[in-house]
Amino acid sequence: MLGETDLALLHELAPEAERLLERHLATAQEWFPHEYVPWSRGRDFEPGEEWDPQVYPIPDSVRSALFVNLLTEDNLPYYFRTIERLLGADGPWGEWVRRWTAEEGRHAMVIRDYLTVTEALDPIELERGRMQQVSHGVTPEPPNQAEVMVYVALQELATRISHRATGKVLEDPAGYKVMARVAADENLHFLFYRDLVSAALKADPSTMVIAIERQVRDFQMPGTGIAGFTQHAQAIAKAGIYDVRIHHEQILVPVVLRDWGVTELENLSAEAEQARDALVRRIDRIGKAGRRMAERMAERPAAADESVVAAG
Repeated sequence: MLGETDLALLHELAPEAERLLERHLATAQEWFPHEYVPWSRGRDFEPGEEWDPQVYPIPDSVRSALFVNLLTEDNLPYYFRTIERLLGADGPWGEWVRRWTAEEGRHAMVIRDYLTVTEALDPIELERGRMQQVSHGVTPEPPNQAEVMVYVALQELATRISHRATGKVLEDPAGYKVMARVAADENLHFLFYRDLVSAALKADPSTMVIAIERQVRDFQMPGTGIAGFTQHAQAIAKAGIYDVRIHHEQILVPVVLRDWGVTELENLSAEAEQARDALVRRIDRIGKAGRRMAERMAERPAAADESVVAAG
């Protein structure tokens, strides 16, 4: 149940939510999943047929990215449940959540059809993963309205980056087109939430700074409930699709520091001031960790070459 503070903020932001919804509807393009799938590359499957990874030879790290990206989209019902519970089912909030859900639903459709047709993933393993993921319904659960807006803004941008980067490493024009189309949707969703948080910062900066600090501190990539997620995430990072450095350079700095301007806010409460200090320090630490990780990754190929020379 929403508290008085949450309800007051929702009421104050309702006109902005309606404006952003209208902007979204005017900007979003109609598209059809079936037009993006290369159906001519498909075939019939026999029950129990063993999957051959050589039909679509790509690195395991790219398969991990495709697996996580799709299962995250499959978990849509639980994201809908959380967002509707916190933002409400009435007025512009409810209209937005339902529209968002309708658009997100296409993402799982088009990615799954593409993966099935091209045989990029083992369809049996994929379906078992979907059953496990959706049966458990594990998703981050922000505790209040302020934090859910912040989380979804960060999450939508992270998802956009991951989808587009995955498409680029597929080396398949059809796959790139699918992932780019999904990423374009995710970008519009991100813009809605980013600008909603900007408006909320003007309405109640102290509450929002505290919410931002908590969500940056506890942020988890979508897909945390997927079996073997840690191993998949490590593979995705090694492939350069999404890692700590990207999280810092493409999300925290441009959105939290630049777009939301947390360091320039004035008249914060004492608690919010403490939260801002902690937030800025954390972002700095994440940046340093990302740079160290990038340096280590850059050194690995050289180390491997040296070992080959030594062995020769």
